Amino acid sequence: SVYGLNESMPFSTSDNVDHPVSLYAASKKSNELMAHTYSHLFGIPTTGLRFFTVYGPWGRPDMALFLFTEAILKDEPIKVFNHGKMVRDFTYIDDIVEGVVRVIDHPPSGDDTWSGKAPKPSSSRAPYKIYNIGNNNPVKLMDFIEAIEKALGKKAEKNMMPIQPGDVPATYADVQELIDDLGYKPDTPIDKGVNAFINWYRNYYSKESVETS
Repeated sequence: SVYGLNESMPFSTSDNVDHPVSLYAASKKSNELMAHTYSHLFGIPTTGLRFFTVYGPWGRPDMALFLFTEAILKDEPIKVFNHGKMVRDFTYIDDIVEGVVRVIDHPPSGDDTWSGKAPKPSSSRAPYKIYNIGNNNPVKLMDFIEAIEKALGKKAEKNMMPIQPGDVPATYADVQELIDDLGYKPDTPIDKGVNAFINWYRNYYSKESVETS
């Protein structure tokens, strides 16, 4: 979200992120600024993580994967924004968790090479660091929907709609710093991740139905 109007792909932590296009994105940027200030003033090791389109079991029910799955199973239409011309760097939840664990085990220290004359946005003289955690493999929205249809064995009825205000047409994470510093790169393929979610969804909601009946 913080990358806003940036059109350079893939999104790098060295990119300028001073032009968010939604209040949600602006709040994320402000979190990073306040975290750096605390790190600078009090020497608190602080790491900011920029997650890219997280999906999987136990996710938010108001997000696309849940909404699409529920609608398709109920034979209801799904809303496809920007007429399907969206690209997202979908990142499976297990990959996100692994990235978080690795970051926790490696708190940042101050960057002695950091210069105020050419400041690097992702680090500081303070113990502060920013990482992208994404799959580094953007997927077209229509391919994402196709993966859901395949996993469910049902086709979706699609309502094509314009892009929503504050949304961006594409995301794509540069994770080179994650690889260089922590030796880690998320790699769950979209078909595998979607299948895992659908299996969880069917199991979870079938149990819930039994418990409430």
